[in-house]
Amino acid sequence: MKAALISLGSTSSVMVADAMKKYFDQVDMIQLKEIEVGLGKDGGILYQGEPLEQYDCVYLKGSFRYAHLLRSIAAMLEGKVPFMPLTADAFTTVHNKLLTHLVLQQHTIPMPKTYISSTVEAAKELLKKVNYPIVMKFPEGTQGKGVMFADSISSASSLLDALGALNQPFIIQEYVETGGTDIRAHVVGDKVVAAMRRKSQTEEKRSNIHAGGTGESVQLNRESITIALKTAKALRADICGVDILESPLGPLVIEANISPGLQGISEVSTINIPDQIAQFLYRKTKEVVDKEKKVAAAEVLKDISLNDDSSISIGQEIISDLQFRGERILLPELITKLTGFSDRKEYTIKARKGKVEIEEFEM
Repeated sequence: MKAALISLGSTSSVMVADAMKKYFDQVDMIQLKEIEVGLGKDGGILYQGEPLEQYDCVYLKGSFRYAHLLRSIAAMLEGKVPFMPLTADAFTTVHNKLLTHLVLQQHTIPMPKTYISSTVEAAKELLKKVNYPIVMKFPEGTQGKGVMFADSISSASSLLDALGALNQPFIIQEYVETGGTDIRAHVVGDKVVAAMRRKSQTEEKRSNIHAGGTGESVQLNRESITIALKTAKALRADICGVDILESPLGPLVIEANISPGLQGISEVSTINIPDQIAQFLYRKTKEVVDKEKKVAAAEVLKDISLNDDSSISIGQEIISDLQFRGERILLPELITKLTGFSDRKEYTIKARKGKVEIEEFEM
């Protein structure tokens, strides 16, 4: 089977691609920046000016700056590629904190008290109602960037005045005291394969590793695992990093990441996360490909009249994999039905490397 990992070429992406090579027959690393998407009648996906190859599995990754391109690629490949771990919707939803919080709310996933405002004036009205300290975020941004903290209404108002020129909506969230720590849970399929507790630097509230935080491996309790899996499912992402706060009221989800970094957690965890991802991609792809082959074979049988000698004499060419029992080849059931072979007859078999011919022996 052929797979492609379309990304910006980060270290984490290279780690996953190398792991995928142990399972797939071919793995191509494709640079996201070299892809073009054409719409309309003659539209398509071009890579380095040529049509993108056909793949059995495509794993798309990239930062929020490429969310619309990633969504476009995924949308055009859906229905054509047997398996992709991320839906087209996931890219615009997860790369936008506003949309992420709306989805979490729709699925009753616990999160800190969150408010959304589109103007500075409206945001200042909200500041009179919230409990301090607060977290202020822009809808877009990763790795802890675009996240600010205010411990009073005056400091929050000053931040709003300075940021108002950017003309972006504001997300205001009540700050949950956790001692400067949060949890990053790595979801792969229906499992949390690894988790890390991240701690911020002294006097730095952002615990993200990219923001200078440190990490340690942690075992999650059942409630946190359930919430992480529910979050990934709600966001329609089979591979996802879910950020959780350990609050006195229980775990609260603050963000999700569909292009999670793997270096930090790989340094503190004994779990080979790239290999877990690669195994999952291979297993799910094989399930879909095998199912499609069975459906195709059933359609061929449906279209062929086995009682029509002329149809059988013309012959049917079928592309299929072979199953083995020990060192013996087992031909597909469809072949047995088409040929009418049975164990009551004798056959002439001609074989050479890469080819087998079987004919009924006539006395």
